[in-house]
Order: sequence, then structure tokens, then C-alpha cells
Amino acid sequence: MSIDWMQSAQSLREELIARRRDFHRHPELAFEEIRTAGIVAGELQNLGLEVQTGVGKTGVVGILEGSDSNGPTVLVRCDMDALPINEQNAAEYVSTSAGKMHACGHDGHTAIGLTVAKMLSQHKEKLHGRVKFVFQPAEEIAGGAKAMINDGALINPAPEVSLGLHLWNDLPVGQVSITEGSAMAGSGTFTITIKGRGAHGASPDQGRDPIVCGSQIVSALQTIVSRNVSALDTAVISVTQFHSGSAFNVIPSEATLNGTFRTYRPEVTQFVMKRMEEVARGIAAALDCSIDISIEELTPPLINNDESNRRVRDVFNKVGGDSLQLRNDVRTMGAEDMAVFLEKVPGTFFFVGSANAERNLNFPHHHPRFDIDEDSLPIGAGLLAAAVADYVIK
Repeated sequence: MSIDWMQSAQSLREELIARRRDFHRHPELAFEEIRTAGIVAGELQNLGLEVQTGVGKTGVVGILEGSDSNGPTVLVRCDMDALPINEQNAAEYVSTSAGKMHACGHDGHTAIGLTVAKMLSQHKEKLHGRVKFVFQPAEEIAGGAKAMINDGALINPAPEVSLGLHLWNDLPVGQVSITEGSAMAGSGTFTITIKGRGAHGASPDQGRDPIVCGSQIVSALQTIVSRNVSALDTAVISVTQFHSGSAFNVIPSEATLNGTFRTYRPEVTQFVMKRMEEVARGIAAALDCSIDISIEELTPPLINNDESNRRVRDVFNKVGGDSLQLRNDVRTMGAEDMAVFLEKVPGTFFFVGSANAERNLNFPHHHPRFDIDEDSLPIGAGLLAAAVADYVIK
């Protein structure tokens, strides 16, 4: 008899919700997930998994070994960190840490990961291969995935496929999207320090104004998207900080620009980075200023694997029932550290609708009133468990 993973997840609903609310009450920022990681490690050990802590500073890896080792290794990734936001909700499980909040659903992801581990461990005797649970820190600053990989998260054993999910408040509960190809943008940051020569505000001819230079760089950076990137591709360049000066009548000697860029294809990322430096240096030279420029790629585009997508979609069509609406059209310029894992281990990252407008649970991610409809939790757990089981349970 086949296992009803959706029903199994529903049977653990109250435990799943309680776990998510506990994590929500106690949010921890990037690389500070001491309490969360401790709970995760303890739960995995209680389930009989082989557990390694301190992977990528505060990450946890748990390996569920099947009764038959002759099978694939499936990586399941869940992120754990919160955001530096003051929560404005009034739920009884509101954050107890001032200035910290789970405003992106990672509390739910961690709870789902533990539930999937429990569900699969109950059928350990049927497993062919193994499941490698990766509980990642520091997704919000795009550093945790690389830190875990540098600490050996993808070796001993090396996974053949990687799976993950994101609770998604752009979709209502009951909708799930498996997006073909690029689903989330690659991201990067830049800092441009413009060096001119200070002068009195009444005598600009005696200086070299870094503010004027910076202003023209801000405008010109936008032409990279509108005039250099193909209209069939996508890119975003946003200058989000402009710092300079200390007095109303003084032209400063320096100005600093900071910002972010996003693209959907690696080759576009490299092109945008190249053009940003060329544009900034060219304008600075034309205005007799000099610049120091730092451009860093944080995450690659999140690209789903075609074969994995097909397999996961077939599973969801079988187990989802009439109440699940399966889509393939969710794309966002937001970035995700899961992209680093997918770049090295092909797989699928899917979106689970978590919004409920009737209950006012539809605030966007990173908003101080973000919250989810908790009906999404057993849906996500059931689907993720079913997707993993398709690889390791025959």
C-alpha cells in the first residue's frame, strides 16, 4: 500500500504549527541561530539521524540512512534565520525579541523540515539510499549556503538531487508553483566611492564635485538595463544609498553610492557587472574625479532542473488532490540562497501559497506585519515528503 504523505502531514498538523510558532516567538538573525539550531539538532538526533552541527557556523546537517544503501542521496534544504525587523502583529506567538522577526517564512520552513524528517524516519525500513537534511543559517544575507558548502555540506555523502520550498505570500493557500528554469533572480551588491576635491559651496569651480558625478552615475546605471540588456532578458539595478557631505555650504571631497543588482541568467550577471564598472569609471573620468568600485555577486540565479521539475510535478499531481492548484508561473526578482545549492546539485525549489486575504494574512515578505495561513504548513510538509519519497521509497 502506498503512503499517503498528505494525510500523514495533516496528522502532524498541531505539532507542526506549535513548532513553527515557537520558532516565530524566538527569531534569530543570520549566523546567530543558536537556539534554533539546537532544537533542530536535538529533534533530528531523537529521530535517529546522524547529526552534524556547526556546519557553516550555525548550520545543521542530519542524515537519514535507509535500510538499503544502494540508492540516491537526496538533499532537503531548509533555512532558519530571521530578519532585523520590529514585528507589528498582535498574534499570541509574536516575536519576543525586539528588532527581530520571522518576516519571510523561515520559521515555517524549519518546522516543515523537521516534520518531513519525522515522516520519512517512520518509514526508514523502506528507504533505498538516504536523505540529507540541510538546515541553513544566514539565508537573508546570502552567506549561509556558501559557508555550509565550504564546511563540507555537499560531501560524505554527495547528493544527486536537491529539493526545497518557500512559503509564498504572493499565492493563496492551496496554490503551488513549480517554475520552469529561472524562478528567482541572482543578486549582487555594489559600492562606488567617488573622490573629487572639496570646495566652498559658493565656489564650485575650485573643486571637483563628487555629488554631481555621483548623480550622473546613478542616472547612467539605469541605461544599462534600458539600453544594454536585451528586452528579452531581465535585469534590475537599484542605487539604494547615496552618502556625502556634512554642511550646506561645503562641497565634499567624497561621495559613496551603494545598491543592488538582479538578473535571471549568469551571462547577464557578468555583462551587467562589467558595464557597471565601465559606466562609473567613464563618467568619473569625464568629470575629473576618480572612483573606487566594488561589485560582488552574492547569489546566482535560482534555476530549476527540467528533469527534477517533471518528476516533482508528476508527484504533486498524484498526491495533491482536487484542492491543490498547481502552477508554473511564479517568478520574482527576489534572490534565494538555495540557488547556490541548485547550482551544484540540480533539483527543484517550489513555492507553496501561504496567503489568506480574508484573514488579512497577505502582507508581503519582509513586512513587519508578515504572517502566514498555517494551513500551508501541512501542505508544504506533505508535498516535500512526497517529492523526496519518490526518489528513495519504491
